[in-house]
Amino acid sequence: MKAIGIILAGGNNEGRLGVLTDHRAAAALPIGSSYRAIDFTLSNMSNSGIGKVAVLTQYNSRSLKDHLTSSKWWDFGRKQGGLFVFTPFISSTDSNWFRGTADSIYQNMTYLMRSNEEYVVITSGDSIYKMDYHKLVQSHKEKGADITIAYQEMERKDLNNFGILETDEEGRLVSFEEKPEYPKTKKASLGTYVISRILLVDLLNEFVPQGKYDLVKDILLAKREELKIFGYEFNGYWNTISTGIGAYYKVNMDFLKKEIRDAFMNEYPYIETKAKDEPPAKYNKDADVRDAIVGSGTIFNGRVEHSVIFRKVYTGEGSVVKNSIIMEGCRIGKNCVVENAILDKEVILSDGQQVIGKSTQDLAILKKGTRL
Repeated sequence: MKAIGIILAGGNNEGRLGVLTDHRAAAALPIGSSYRAIDFTLSNMSNSGIGKVAVLTQYNSRSLKDHLTSSKWWDFGRKQGGLFVFTPFISSTDSNWFRGTADSIYQNMTYLMRSNEEYVVITSGDSIYKMDYHKLVQSHKEKGADITIAYQEMERKDLNNFGILETDEEGRLVSFEEKPEYPKTKKASLGTYVISRILLVDLLNEFVPQGKYDLVKDILLAKREELKIFGYEFNGYWNTISTGIGAYYKVNMDFLKKEIRDAFMNEYPYIETKAKDEPPAKYNKDADVRDAIVGSGTIFNGRVEHSVIFRKVYTGEGSVVKNSIIMEGCRIGKNCVVENAILDKEVILSDGQQVIGKSTQDLAILKKGTRL
């Protein structure tokens, strides 16, 4: 496909993800027992035939960069194209961090200038979905659009966390409100856009030097009447972890639903991730694991119910884990109770400890490396 990709993975989500993003970018957060959030967008790019992708990251980028060390897992290890990870850098002419989504692309303008592809697919690295961008670009071309915005009709209470589109009968944008208090429609932007490479370069050169640093608020909204902007409706599963810890919890719990798990794990094209060399999970004689997905290298001795367990987790005899997310390397001692909780990486609970949230809407959260 004659398109390049840009994945915006640099935001700190304004603290909405709390301690979970104290040491990692949101795009690097673990998902579904074996993935990172960015795996879904990277796989979408590769599966759609986009062979050249830039990841723009800024806050707490070490974990994300480590995950992206080898591009071969997503089939970007090729002579033509490839995977590029861009972070802010200091030069004699610019010492600024990325000041917004538009500025992050502007500071890496050489990526656009050295490309020959006609279109650019811009998306975020913290959304969980499977989309064929080829169909998105094809719709863009057929409608003669300048910009196309992917959206979904949503029945959810937090629509004011999204950009809301209003379109006419032909699908052309009539209005766009960024996080309105009272949304006019249920058409929520998915943060995925198609634009011609040349037009993007022109818009960035026009607006960023004026101090306009946000791609949506400063450019898209400013040009909505001059440019032909169309919506593209996406009907598959889509969710984002960017709106908060509750959203992160829900996305992971969605993987316990067979239809959602199968869509990502068992239906071609698959979502790929960086491979880990660990033995399979081990269930000892007193283990009782129900309605859970489990990462490799985990050892069970206690009871686990309705939970997402990542790799190299250990649960002791008599322990109970319920309605929880347990991240890599956690060790839960004997006769512990973990319920309605998120345990970040390498949390260690000594025998008899209890970590219990009031409900799945009021979770108990232990930050990375906590010892109790």
